[in-house]
Amino acid sequence: MEDKPVHLTEKTNQRSLYALDGLNFFLADVRGGVGPFLVIYLLAVLHWNPAKIGVVMSVMGIANLLADAPCGALVDAVKKKRLLIVAAALLMGVSCISITIFPKFYYISAAQVVNGVVSALFGPAIAAITLGIVGHRMFAIRVGRNEVFNHAGNVATALLAGIVGYLLGQEWIFYLVAIIAVASAVSVLLIRNDDIDYLRSRGGAIKITPDGVVALGIRALFTDRKILIFAVAVTLFHFANAAMLPLAGQLLTRNHETFASLNMSACIVAAQLVMIPVAFLAGKWGDTWGRKPVFLIGFAILPIRGFLYILSDNPIFIVCVQLLDGIGAGIFGVLALVVVADLTQGTGRYNLVLGAIATALSIGASLSEVVSGYIVNAWGYNAGFLFLASVAAVALTIYGLMMPETKGLQPISAASVMEKTKKNSA
Repeated sequence: MEDKPVHLTEKTNQRSLYALDGLNFFLADVRGGVGPFLVIYLLAVLHWNPAKIGVVMSVMGIANLLADAPCGALVDAVKKKRLLIVAAALLMGVSCISITIFPKFYYISAAQVVNGVVSALFGPAIAAITLGIVGHRMFAIRVGRNEVFNHAGNVATALLAGIVGYLLGQEWIFYLVAIIAVASAVSVLLIRNDDIDYLRSRGGAIKITPDGVVALGIRALFTDRKILIFAVAVTLFHFANAAMLPLAGQLLTRNHETFASLNMSACIVAAQLVMIPVAFLAGKWGDTWGRKPVFLIGFAILPIRGFLYILSDNPIFIVCVQLLDGIGAGIFGVLALVVVADLTQGTGRYNLVLGAIATALSIGASLSEVVSGYIVNAWGYNAGFLFLASVAAVALTIYGLMMPETKGLQPISAASVMEKTKKNSA
C-alpha cells in the first residue's frame, strides 16, 4: 500500500507536529531511565564494584529485551498510541524515584525491570505516531527532525542533571527525570489523535478486508534475508556502543570523584551537541544519497572511538572522544528507524519488526554491560575498550559487505505475497 503525498503545511495539523517536537525533547532522557547517571550513583554514593554495577545495568536491558517485540506488536494493534506513552512515562518517573527511596540491590534491580519494560514502548510508539502523521515519503526527514529535538532534550537534561547532582546530590537527578516524565505525558496528549493515520502508522497493510487489516505473516518477515542481516549488524553495533559511555563514566569517577557528575554531563553534552546537526543531515542525506552510504559512516566511527579511549583518562580528552559518539549515534538514531520502515513498507508489521530489532539491540546492550564489566574487573579499562572496538569493526564489515541499499524498495502487496505463496507450495 503506497503512501499518498503528504504536505506538512496543508494536510496535517501543525499543533500535532509541534507537540511531537516537544515529546521528543522531553522524552529524550526519560526513555532510557537515568542511564549513565545511575552508574555514577552506584559507584560514588553506594560504592559498588564494576561487576555489580554491570549486573544491575544489564537488568534493564534484559527486561527491555523481553518486552521489545511484544510492545512493538502492541503498538501495531492499539489505535490510541498516545496513552501508551503517557502510561510508560509516568511509570518510568515513579520507578526512578523509588531507586533513591530503596537503595538496595534487589529494589534497584526491580526498578530497572520496570524501566526496561516501559521504555520498550517509547521507540515504536514515537515512530508509529510519526509515520502515521507524515507517511513514508516524508519519514526520513521527519525522523531527522525528531532526533534533533531528542538530542537537544538530552543536552538540556544532561546540563540540568550535572548541576543538580553537583549542587543538591546525585539522588536529585532521579527526581529530575520524574518531572520530565510528566512533561512528556503532557506533550503527547497535545497531539491530536485524529492526525495519526492508524493504517499508515503500522506500515500499511497487504490488503484491507471487511474484517479489518491483513498484515504479512510473522514467519515471512523474520526469514527475510535483508531483515536478518540488518538485525545482526545493528546488534553488534549496539553491543560495542552501549558500554562505552558507562565505562568512560566509571573511568572519570575513579580518578575524579568530586566532579564526576559534571564530567559525565560534559561527555553527554559534547556528544548530543554533535548529534543535533548530524541527525538533521542524516535524515536529509539518507533521503537523497541513500541509506547505506550514510549508515556506513556511523558504523565506521565506532571502532575508532573505542580505540581512542585507551590513550588517556584525562577528562578533557574523554569529552573530545565523545564527540565521535555524536556522529555515530546521530546517524544510527535516524536511519535505523528509516531502514526498518523501508524493509516493512506495505506489511502492516512496522512496529512489530521495529520491536524485534529493538530486542536484538537490547541483547547487544545487555551482554555489553555484563561482559565489559567483567573484562574491566579482570584486565582493566583498556582491555574493555579494545574488546568493544573489535566488535564494532565486525559490525562495520557485516553491514558494508552484506546489507543492500533499502531506499526505493517497493511496498509489499497482496499480489506479491500470493505469488511467493504459490512458488513455495510448488
